[in-house]
Amino acid sequence: MDGQASSYPVRASDGERDRVLRVLSDRVAEGRMSHDTFERRVDQVLAARSRAELDDIVHDLPPRHGMVERLTGLVSSVSAATARIEAAWRAPRLPRFRLPSAGTGRIVVGRAPGCHFVLADLTVSRFHAELYHDEHGWMLADLGSMNGTRVNGWRLTGPAPVRPGDEVGFGNSSFIVAAP
Repeated sequence: MDGQASSYPVRASDGERDRVLRVLSDRVAEGRMSHDTFERRVDQVLAARSRAELDDIVHDLPPRHGMVERLTGLVSSVSAATARIEAAWRAPRLPRFRLPSAGTGRIVVGRAPGCHFVLADLTVSRFHAELYHDEHGWMLADLGSMNGTRVNGWRLTGPAPVRPGDEVGFGNSSFIVAAP
C-alpha cells in the first residue's frame, strides 16, 4: 500500500433498499413517475451493490412535499370514514331481539310451539338455543342445533355473553339485541 486509506464502497443493506423502494413507490403514487420508469428503477435497486448506487437511483427525484403528505393523509382518512358510513347505511336493518327483565328464567329459542321465542324458519332447530341470566349477565347457549347459533358473526361453541347492540343469529335468522 502507498500509505493511503483505501475507500471501498459501503455495501447496501436490505433496510436501505426498502427505504429507496418506498421512495419510488411514493413517487409513483403521487404521479411523479411513470410505471415504466418505476419498474426500471426497481430493477436497479435490486441490482445495486452499494449505498452510492442506491442514492444515484433517487437523486433526481423531487423531495416529498409536506403539503402533499398531509393532503394524502386527509383524503385517506375521509375515504375511510365515508366507507364506514356507507357500510353502515347499506347494512340490513335487522329486527330487534329484546332482552327480558333480569328476573326472568331461561328463554328457549326454536321452531317448536313450546319455545318462548318461536321462529318459523326451517334453518332453526326445534329447540335451537337458550338465553339465561347469571352473575355475568345474559348468556346465550346453543342447544346442539344443526345450523348453529352466532353472536356477532362467531358461531358458539359454548355459552357466550350477550349485550344490547350485539348481533345474534339462529340458523339464517339474525337479530340485534336490544335492552329490556
